[in-house]
Amino acid sequence: MTSTTAATSRGLRGGAAIAVAMGIMNIATYGYTVAAAHLIGRVPFGAFSALMGVLLVVSVVSLGLQATGARRISADPDQVESIERNVLEVAYRVAVVLGLLLLALAPVLNWVLQLESLATATLVAVAAVPLTVMGGQAGVLQGERRWEPLALVYLSQGLGRVVLGTGFMVVWQSEFAAMLGVALGCWVPAVVGYVALRRPRAVNDTPVEGHPRTDILREVAGSSQALLAFFALSNADILLARAVLDADVAGLYAGGLILVKAILFLPQFVVVIAFPAMSTKDAGRSTLVKALAVSAALGACGFAATLTLPDLALVFVGGDDFAGIKDKLWLFAIVGTLLSMVQLLLYSALARRQGRAVLMIWTTLVALLAGSFTVHSVTSLVTLVCIVDTALLVGLVITAWRAQPASPATEVARTPEPSEADATQ
Repeated sequence: MTSTTAATSRGLRGGAAIAVAMGIMNIATYGYTVAAAHLIGRVPFGAFSALMGVLLVVSVVSLGLQATGARRISADPDQVESIERNVLEVAYRVAVVLGLLLLALAPVLNWVLQLESLATATLVAVAAVPLTVMGGQAGVLQGERRWEPLALVYLSQGLGRVVLGTGFMVVWQSEFAAMLGVALGCWVPAVVGYVALRRPRAVNDTPVEGHPRTDILREVAGSSQALLAFFALSNADILLARAVLDADVAGLYAGGLILVKAILFLPQFVVVIAFPAMSTKDAGRSTLVKALAVSAALGACGFAATLTLPDLALVFVGGDDFAGIKDKLWLFAIVGTLLSMVQLLLYSALARRQGRAVLMIWTTLVALLAGSFTVHSVTSLVTLVCIVDTALLVGLVITAWRAQPASPATEVARTPEPSEADATQ
């Protein structure tokens, strides 16, 4: 077997491991959300969904660390040791600062989301610390294409909350129990990542201080800001639902979002595998096109299943308590598909250090907020989300197509325009 064939074989095995692990992680996450909908009731589930929306927004720091570590290692593989050391040190420091900040803001969160439970609000801080550390660990593993250890990190992330949280919810039927399972479950993958990075590995690396911590922190801030735009957009509707609809209807909308998240995260493995390839200096347009095609195909399957089997789909979003949205589930499937493709295009922009995509996402969020004043029902809100997300996707596709070279052979070295580099800072 030649070295090229061996490398290809390792790549296929690693890609399969990531796909399986992330599939199990997403199924576990989805299953946990469904279990929460069944076990704690509609109104507490609405509160739990709002908390998860906040945690997803907070997780942009973790994802920013992961994107920064993976991009830098992929673009500069000769400095793996230096990048790893500095990325992990930044991750630990940021985790502590973020945890303390969220702990201080817990009373505000408790008031804004009408939780009536300060202890529940503090669990966001408990979850944020290990989640942030895991981001730095995953970035190093992803950049080095160490798919098997990274797969274990993702696997433990999904299973940890299921094992712990389900037991809590059986005993206490409340949003506190559901959130406690999430918070404690976040510590499991951080431990797995720590063990994986302690193992000795052969790395052809000459430590060079070419990636100082200040530069890494600056890029993390830029990437986190970009991902914040995406997660703010993808989670703003549940917050809007609780603000403009009554609690019962907002709970129905939260049930529909279970389907959105399932379809959004179904092709997540595509982003993980494609991002290092998109970050290399000779990356071409074909990688992005293939990744978009896979994401669209998976979304289309989810849409078709939801449209033809609405009764079965209803079971997976909470059962008869959510029957009021059965005939609207196909709209939520469309939202999930659109968001999965928008996310992929955003990572393509991060790989090439381009800021126009971020500005477009923030603009779309403003449009969504402005349009929310006309919302009075589940149907009108999910329709509004579909419209603004479709417009965003079209704009991002046009921008990415113009920015990406047709193939590695046509790659022309360029320095990002000042306006683009600044937009990501």
